[in-house]
Amino acid sequence: MELTDLMTFSAVARTGGITRAAEELNTVQSNVTQRVKALEAEIGTTLFERHSRGMTLTGAGRRLLPYAQRMAALSREAMLAARDDGEPKGPLAIGSMETTAAVRLPPLLAGFHRRFPKVALSLRTATTADLVAGVLDGTFDGAFVAGPIEHAELASTIAFREELVLVSARRWKTLADLRAGTSQSGPTALVFRTGCTYRQRLEQVLTEFGWPSATRFELGTLDGMIGCVAADMGVTLLPRAVVARNETVNMHKLAPALSRVDTLFIRRRTAHQYSALEGFVSCLNADEMIAA
Repeated sequence: MELTDLMTFSAVARTGGITRAAEELNTVQSNVTQRVKALEAEIGTTLFERHSRGMTLTGAGRRLLPYAQRMAALSREAMLAARDDGEPKGPLAIGSMETTAAVRLPPLLAGFHRRFPKVALSLRTATTADLVAGVLDGTFDGAFVAGPIEHAELASTIAFREELVLVSARRWKTLADLRAGTSQSGPTALVFRTGCTYRQRLEQVLTEFGWPSATRFELGTLDGMIGCVAADMGVTLLPRAVVARNETVNMHKLAPALSRVDTLFIRRRTAHQYSALEGFVSCLNADEMIAA
């Protein structure tokens, strides 16, 4: 088996489609399709079920995936370990939830760059589910995800503590106003795609408020989400720090059980702890990096 074919297969499995995988791998869709077909021909069975909404793994694909992930991770780790002479330098791939990247990471990234200018850091945003998968398969050296995360192969550090708030248009001054002024099924829930922990927590809020059947509308960007809330299209759930200074929306405080969440920095326990990653963790562990 070609390692590139396995890495392409892993990307399609993680993203759920050829287009997203091609974007992630910085290649053309035809190349992704060709490599998946070549791998299926070599193994002698289909690895994906194709349908209108994307691609899902077959039984054979699910059995192959953990091996493909380990091989891809080990290949990248071997290259980085061989290059590591104790000085933080070279590539460092970090993943993050979009909300964390927008508000929490700029000071951390600036401080890291000043201390370790020879490290070529790349940052990509995704949902918590995709970030966890990316760390496990070696796509990311580490990632910022919403806790709790319990996985035998992952080590985690609390990076930030967040308070989640229900976000609505300005005309809804209080939760009581919102509950009284919307239909019995509740307001439209504006959500990120499946795999987002904040989406899961919003599902809990909707159930708590008696709106389990509220309409869901999926959006892909943080700016788009806030803009649609401001236009009174619906409500969403975001960290207070993301919208605290935004005058186009209102924030509604929730009970601690629904609002408290830790943002964790995760990495693989068994991966080589090379110098660039250790330097990043040292910046993360500085007292000023943990915010409430």
